[in-house]
Amino acid sequence: MGTRVESDEDGDNKGSMWELDQKLDQPMDEEAGRLRNMYKEKSLGVVYGDLGTSPLYVFYNTFPNGVKDEDEVLGALSLIIYSLTLVPLLKYVFIVLRANDNGQGGTFALYSLLCRHAKIKTIPNQHRTDEELTTYSRSTFHERSFAAKTKRWLEERESWKSAILILVLAGTCMVIGDGILTPAISVLSAVGGIKVNQPDMNSSVVVLVAVVILVGFFSLQHYGTDRVSWLFAPIVLLWFLLIGGIGIFNIWKHGSRVLKAFSPVYIYHYFKRGGKKGWTSLGGIMLSITGTEALFADLAHFPVSAVQLAFTLVVFPCLLLAYSGQAAYLMNNMAHSQDSFYRSIPESIYWPVFVVATAAAIVASQATITATFSIVKQALAHGCFPRVKVVYTSRKFAGQIYIPDINWVLMVLCIAVTAGFENQNQIGNAYGTAVVIVMLVTTFLMILIMILVWRCHWILVLTFTCLSLIVEFSYFFSVIFKVDQGGWVPLVIAGAFLVIMYVWHYGTLKRYEFEMHSKVSMAWILGLGPSLGLVRVPGIGLVYTELASGVPPIFSHFITNLPAIHSVVVFVCVKYLPVYTVPEEERFLVKRIGPKNYHIFRCVARYGYKDLHKKDDEFEKKLFDNLSMFVKLESMMEGCSDSDEYSLYGQEKELLPRDGLLNNNGSTFSSNVEFTINSIDSIVQVKSPPPHVSNNTVRSSGQVSSQTEIDEVEFLNNCRDAGVVHILGNTVVIARRDSNFFKKLAVDYIYAFLRKICRENSVIFNVPHESLLNVGQIFSV
Repeated sequence: MGTRVESDEDGDNKGSMWELDQKLDQPMDEEAGRLRNMYKEKSLGVVYGDLGTSPLYVFYNTFPNGVKDEDEVLGALSLIIYSLTLVPLLKYVFIVLRANDNGQGGTFALYSLLCRHAKIKTIPNQHRTDEELTTYSRSTFHERSFAAKTKRWLEERESWKSAILILVLAGTCMVIGDGILTPAISVLSAVGGIKVNQPDMNSSVVVLVAVVILVGFFSLQHYGTDRVSWLFAPIVLLWFLLIGGIGIFNIWKHGSRVLKAFSPVYIYHYFKRGGKKGWTSLGGIMLSITGTEALFADLAHFPVSAVQLAFTLVVFPCLLLAYSGQAAYLMNNMAHSQDSFYRSIPESIYWPVFVVATAAAIVASQATITATFSIVKQALAHGCFPRVKVVYTSRKFAGQIYIPDINWVLMVLCIAVTAGFENQNQIGNAYGTAVVIVMLVTTFLMILIMILVWRCHWILVLTFTCLSLIVEFSYFFSVIFKVDQGGWVPLVIAGAFLVIMYVWHYGTLKRYEFEMHSKVSMAWILGLGPSLGLVRVPGIGLVYTELASGVPPIFSHFITNLPAIHSVVVFVCVKYLPVYTVPEEERFLVKRIGPKNYHIFRCVARYGYKDLHKKDDEFEKKLFDNLSMFVKLESMMEGCSDSDEYSLYGQEKELLPRDGLLNNNGSTFSSNVEFTINSIDSIVQVKSPPPHVSNNTVRSSGQVSSQTEIDEVEFLNNCRDAGVVHILGNTVVIARRDSNFFKKLAVDYIYAFLRKICRENSVIFNVPHESLLNVGQIFSV
């Protein structure tokens, strides 16, 4: 049914969202117009499915014990109208969506934006050259500005960096909770409508039907959102037109007095008359805005303009009509609050609406599942989630992914929630708790975005903060009263995922700190001589490390325990940056470590949190192409510059892929551009040599055998033909004996267990087993 591109098996993923963005930015291009129109249609299918199915269960969860009088219905409807206006429309569609990271949404996209504008990332693996990426966009501000003061204040306080990370992780965990609860409540509410027509049907039968649908739904996820959105977009559009039309019919049939709810005065009367009961009913009313956070998290799949246009022209008016129509029906049938949606449907179209409602509920589930996959992928890139398999389900669009492990965990938990709760009201209470916490997290991150990224005036920041927190804290305190009525479920689920993510990040951070503090000095390397005190055997050794600078301790551990090392050693650092993507022509940084006759290099492969790590053979080819280009340009530079100097303390030369110097395959060189030689102390701009200077003018000084002079590029090719070995460190982290109980529990048990069950680095890097060498190390934290 669909074409899959797997990160483990199929490396041919020719399309990219960066290329798509370039196409979408060309309004005169016919293909770009076709893609834009296609996206506007598909955004209805995946992004708004969750919001669209809320009318199935909002009034039931608001009035689980029935309605007393008309004013109660008008007050609830007024709250729904202004909740939809303030939160999804004004806050998310017109403000939060603008905070996307080059089209990427979700809490980690906001965190990436913040990491680029302030040094708050807890793993400091960034280099100043990373800031020169074309996708590393960030604002600059005056040092005396409020933004600059806020930036310095955050950077000087490690506790606040950790607090922001925990806030982001909490929001991510609640989105995962949404991915469990949305399918449960949406499908169960849709299928439960059959009891209106068949009142004698047992509730267990309804639950069984819902479970069967959910199993089928999760089993089809591997086909990807591309196929799913094409299949369901027409259904969701039909659903919105149906609920809007039914709403108009009910307003016409039961009276237009329901439109008085557009006056906010009825909100005041609702709380005045209802007291604590009216306050706690906010948990049910808040379900009218569920799916809003999925709208933002799913942004990676669709352009902002398509999402905004679909919401303002279709979704928002249809939802207002649907809720108004149900309220009009309830004002005349106050005993039908538990199934007001299905009872308000004209009898002649009951079954067609039931079928469309069930299909729309499945699409609503797809919205949160898609959001969950996207945000877990972002967490992976930030080192905040155990390594899991990521399957790219579309050759055209790299942002469309499927994560099998997460999918099956969600399915099991979703079925447990569906079958375990006694009624929809308890699921609704749980759902509301998860949604409101995600919204609060987004609000806190948006405050920092408005200060550091947008540099808004403090009055605007204060206005946004006050309005958002007043609305969301009102909902938050209302759902707190229902923690014992189902609200505990998302807290337990999110707590479990938060422990997993934070412990994994803690272990990753400690491993990085260990490598940083245990780096091998350049003086020690130079003291070993060109042979490194060993036999240099033909071949190339790719030593994988998390360090972007310095010699990792795994190297000294390797050469002190083995009698031989390869003729060429390349330290490979694969690191993810807080950007959505790194263009292919800027992906690799190549450095030389030590004198030429040592034949030691470093290659830093940089990825964004959306990028796909290609298959080993393609990655190797690009790595060696860039390495060869570096050697050629270095030799040409030496023909017209004497700036090649080495200090005993390890200055390193670095070739930066900038100004068009290197392309995708590293095969072109322009003699009219500049390239950069970067040392630890300074960056020296060196003009490229004139055209008459050949790369054969200067020969490599590296000698391995009795040959007196061999071109280094030819030497590299010969070593590559002799064989390439991938050397990976298998660092084991253990807690010190004097550590407290919680640290031992986190490191020796939770982190150790996660490392055992997650995917190995060799699988993530697509390293063939026949050329893999693991080097073990143990260190205490």
